[in-house]
Amino acid sequence: MKLTLDVENTVTTRDGKLHLDPFETENELIMVGCLTDTNEEYLFRMSTDTDAHTKIQELLDNCTILIGHNIVHDLMWIWECGLKYEGPVFDTMLGEYVLQRGVKKALSLEACAERYELATQKQDTLKEYFKKGFSVADIPPNELSEYLSADLHATQQLSDEIYKKLNTVEYSELMDTVILTNKVALTLARIYQKGFAVDLDKLEEVRVEFESEKNQIEKRLQVQVKQLMGDTPINLNSPEQMSWVIYSRKPRDKTIWTHNFDSYMKTSNYKQVVNETSDIIYRTIAVKCKDCYGSGFMRKVRKDGNPYVKQPKCHTCIGSGYTFTNSTKIAGLKFSAPSAKWVSANGFSVNKKFLDVLHDSAKKMNMTEAMSFLSDLQRLSALDTYLSSFVQGIKTYVKPDGKLHVRLLQHRTSTGRFSGADPNMQNMPRGGTFPVKKVFVSRWDNGKILEADFAQLEFRAAAYLSQDKVAIEEVATGFDVHAYTSKVISDAGQPTTRQEAKAHTFAPLYGATGFGRSKAEASYYEHFTEKYKGIKSWHTRLAKEALATGKITTPSGRQFSFPDVQRLMSGKISNFTQIKNYPVQSFATADIVPLILMYIEKQLETLQSCVVNSVHDSIVIDVHPTEEKQVLYIIKLTNTNMIQLIESEFKINFNVPLLLEAKIGSNWLDTKDVA
Repeated sequence: MKLTLDVENTVTTRDGKLHLDPFETENELIMVGCLTDTNEEYLFRMSTDTDAHTKIQELLDNCTILIGHNIVHDLMWIWECGLKYEGPVFDTMLGEYVLQRGVKKALSLEACAERYELATQKQDTLKEYFKKGFSVADIPPNELSEYLSADLHATQQLSDEIYKKLNTVEYSELMDTVILTNKVALTLARIYQKGFAVDLDKLEEVRVEFESEKNQIEKRLQVQVKQLMGDTPINLNSPEQMSWVIYSRKPRDKTIWTHNFDSYMKTSNYKQVVNETSDIIYRTIAVKCKDCYGSGFMRKVRKDGNPYVKQPKCHTCIGSGYTFTNSTKIAGLKFSAPSAKWVSANGFSVNKKFLDVLHDSAKKMNMTEAMSFLSDLQRLSALDTYLSSFVQGIKTYVKPDGKLHVRLLQHRTSTGRFSGADPNMQNMPRGGTFPVKKVFVSRWDNGKILEADFAQLEFRAAAYLSQDKVAIEEVATGFDVHAYTSKVISDAGQPTTRQEAKAHTFAPLYGATGFGRSKAEASYYEHFTEKYKGIKSWHTRLAKEALATGKITTPSGRQFSFPDVQRLMSGKISNFTQIKNYPVQSFATADIVPLILMYIEKQLETLQSCVVNSVHDSIVIDVHPTEEKQVLYIIKLTNTNMIQLIESEFKINFNVPLLLEAKIGSNWLDTKDVA
């Protein structure tokens, strides 16, 4: 029996965020709806239907496949209320996602129903209740039942439509990807349920460390800004004002400016347009305003002699209390933005990518002042992100059980790799030095955290996909590709460490070029295409496939659609960056990583140790203090069986070795390599 499932639960709001999960003590499961493939509908009010658990479990026991829209959410609730289901699932949201072939469209049940023109009886009355601040528990049972019933029928109809598509010639190749994606959903649900233990005292220590460093940087930057800009007040958090400091120019009229530099427009006379539509900024000298005497407000009084309660701003100084006069010295760092790609709505871009380029230029030309300023600015931006996304994010989403229940999603990225939510742990910086990692600990006293990382997974995936002989040989011999990158750039005149070189080594795999980089760095990008001729040829084949069919297909069967791909007047291929990027990233992190993740989780099912997270190409395990040897053996076993697993799942001959490297320690940060 196919069974469609949907649940209605209350929602908790904390720190301005919605918490829909069952791990919030205040949240409550209100209704559970089940719809069989013979159209038998069951709606259970969990607080009043005394035999609801028994009846639902009977339906689950007789179920051959469980259907739902965002099935992980529904599973979480039925598992946490004591119901059991471990059979296969079909998530209509994931099915529709795979069918979109990387062209992202809205995936809500409502959006899908509209797109497929389903004859649903969806009620909008609940939206009005929510707008008025009603909880699900407060909604009249009959109206909630109608709403739940409509969702059940919409999900069932959507499931039928997706299966119809998958059984057509056009979409049949995607069936294996849909099956794999739904298998992975069960593993991700169990990871979500188990949670990752958090040491909140250590989290507070990290917050204090970040805040202290941030304050020090802000003080240094304010001193530097004063030196660069004179008395003009600058907000360090304003991208517009920071662009003044870096580029020493300001648009005269923002409307005209953005019109001239539309993001899709290649301005041939770029420098001329910049000169004509922007002004040089000069260092200023502040003088106390003569009209308001430095107060910033006009001291107006009423006829009775009493001052106005709210004094109007001084029009001369616009409330600052000071007027500014230009000196003869040009302000700021005086960088030039090399092309229209660097233009933003408010002037010039200060995003990380461009700041990295400017910093490299400053380093090359030994511009000490500029290097210091840009380094501090980059670090300040990073600290702001760390404090908001990680420190506060983790604090907000840690549940009463002391765990962060990690949400890993398969439907948010174009390539199918995992993304994260509440908070997004996938944005965690790579490498083993990020302090936030130390707050994640074992749930057991004397337990340990093990992280198993794939060694150069995406490069090895590219070696297989392209069958590049040089790349395959380098993988087989253990050639140090990062050291080689460092040597190429250093030999070209720019001394570069192995660590610095890592940012460039694999970048060409994803469509990156030498544009906007130093001559030495650009030389590596040229060298890459000469060295890996097989990868270059493979990129060409991908472009031809996209032009001929409007899509590309990976060995796993996953597909990506490029309906608008075309050969441009310049001879280049539109969307070429994505055409090169998607197969590598998807095959490595959307197919291989989930497959191995499922295998490891299966091997752990008889132990107390459990998988608690996956970031990029790593798998994180909470190790019980008595099970370290068993878990390490499972990693060894995985390495032994990995190629066979891949070949069996995807029906391919995988001729490139893969390797999981394990590190273990008392927390996620302080891990050491396993011998």
